[in-house]
Amino acid sequence: MDNRELGKTGLKISPIVFGGNVLGWTLDEAESFRILDAFIDHGFDTIDTADVYSAWADGNSGGESETVLGNWLSARPGMREKVKLFTKVGSDMGGESKKGLSERWISTAIDDSLSRLKTDYVDLYFSHWPDPTAQHHETLEAYDKLLKAGKIRAIGASNYDATMLENAAQIASDKGLPHYQVLQPEYNLYDRDTFEGELRDYCIANNIGVVTYFSLASGFLSGKYRSKADLEGRQRGGMVEKYVNDRGMKIIEALTDVADKHSAAPAEVALAWIINSDGVTAPIASATKVSQVESFAKAAELVLTEEDMAHLNDAGN
Repeated sequence: MDNRELGKTGLKISPIVFGGNVLGWTLDEAESFRILDAFIDHGFDTIDTADVYSAWADGNSGGESETVLGNWLSARPGMREKVKLFTKVGSDMGGESKKGLSERWISTAIDDSLSRLKTDYVDLYFSHWPDPTAQHHETLEAYDKLLKAGKIRAIGASNYDATMLENAAQIASDKGLPHYQVLQPEYNLYDRDTFEGELRDYCIANNIGVVTYFSLASGFLSGKYRSKADLEGRQRGGMVEKYVNDRGMKIIEALTDVADKHSAAPAEVALAWIINSDGVTAPIASATKVSQVESFAKAAELVLTEEDMAHLNDAGN
């Protein structure tokens, strides 16, 4: 399995990144270990998480995913050197003083994350959301200190638009501060408008790596949700409902056409479409079963033709 250059970071990452939001949420620690082991065993090596995962779940307060990952790394001697680890800062961890992109909070949050992850560095540290209360120079100065201290190896921005990236880049150049080298946008066959166009063009022109989240549209692109009735009793039913419409069904039909042609599953085709899309380095995808990790491996090896790509692109237009 060929790894991919992640923009200008110097990192080579696997063609699919594991989405750690499920760790400590829909997966307990024992199952998390099993899925993570399978991910590594199938030749992948890149894992994405965030400090806030999974504060939204009953009984959780944030940090659960990082804690599970840290315990897994600790229980697997030598594993930390084999994986690339991404985490994020900025989401609400419990009040006004525990969120955002101020230098004060970043300097605290990174140490909290490193403690939970049981490591002394992360390979890529993301600004999780834009923070209108923090100036770019303050945030980048904080990251500069962390880079020099060896606590992080590169920085990225999640949910930033082209103007935000351009403004941050100008300030970084003017003040000799580090640049965002990676973007993490929402992007999949259904949700395309935010990334395609100006933002993608900017990333390509400036060699910014791109790792996409919600790559399977909260599971909709697996093809198992074809009516509102299919959502009943499902944990993610509320997140998927917006996709169950005429346009969504047209996309599922195209996915099924291409999947049948390649003896593949719709989810595998949906991931392969992102892997083969202009400007994208790799999709982020979560798994709660070993069989889903096996599908990741199939998606990474799936070769889509120009005709396949055009059919899928047209279905989403």
